[in-house]
Amino acid sequence: MKKHHLEKLHEEHRPEAIQQRLAKTAQSQSISDTILGGIDGCITTFAVVSGSVGAGLPASIALVLGFANLFADGFSMAISNYEAIKARREFAEEIRRTEEQHIDQIPAGEREEIRQIFQNKGFNGEILEKIVETITQDRRLWVETMLTEEHGLEKTVPSPWKSAVVTFTAFLVIGVMPLMPLLTPGLEMQQQFSLSAVVAAIVFFAIGMLKSLVFAKPVLQAGFSTLLTGGTAAGLAYLTGYILREIFGIV
Repeated sequence: MKKHHLEKLHEEHRPEAIQQRLAKTAQSQSISDTILGGIDGCITTFAVVSGSVGAGLPASIALVLGFANLFADGFSMAISNYEAIKARREFAEEIRRTEEQHIDQIPAGEREEIRQIFQNKGFNGEILEKIVETITQDRRLWVETMLTEEHGLEKTVPSPWKSAVVTFTAFLVIGVMPLMPLLTPGLEMQQQFSLSAVVAAIVFFAIGMLKSLVFAKPVLQAGFSTLLTGGTAAGLAYLTGYILREIFGIV
């Protein structure tokens, strides 16, 4: 397995492969929005189910609360993600305009910034001056270098609409799963809750495994970590429902 992996790495780092990879325009990925929406959706609905069982509420009420939270929280999360990414893009554009103005107004100062940036990376002498000359001859490259090196901005910012849609879709698709057992006829509430817990556990573990594959983390560790997060949230919801039932005498 290791030998195969090493051979694949060598193949990916041939000059031709590197050239093709670098020639592609960087694309934002949606996996983080999918994971975020999926985890939050599953936690939201299973927490409602757990809280309802803890409070001794019937399945019908748990379903109403679950679906209400599913759509309301999913929409809220999608809008929040949209606004956050939109703000990031607007901030980056404002910084870009500022840097372009500075290049027009004080080019010598901006050249000195480039010089010091690469001097701090260990370049000096003729090589340093050649780097400064090369970058400042290309206005687009000059601005992009300032954005990434001085301000630490990402080159690729995802689309706010795309992120919002992906988050909302993942929230709905995954969040509805813990509610499905409550629609199963002929089962007691406790049996439905047990099925819902099994479904939620599988979902949490699967999302954790997905994270491990994307971010090269240990599969079992990532799976159990996400499962623990979701289980803890559900446990708190159940405990809260139980305590409130005892306090207010809900039958």
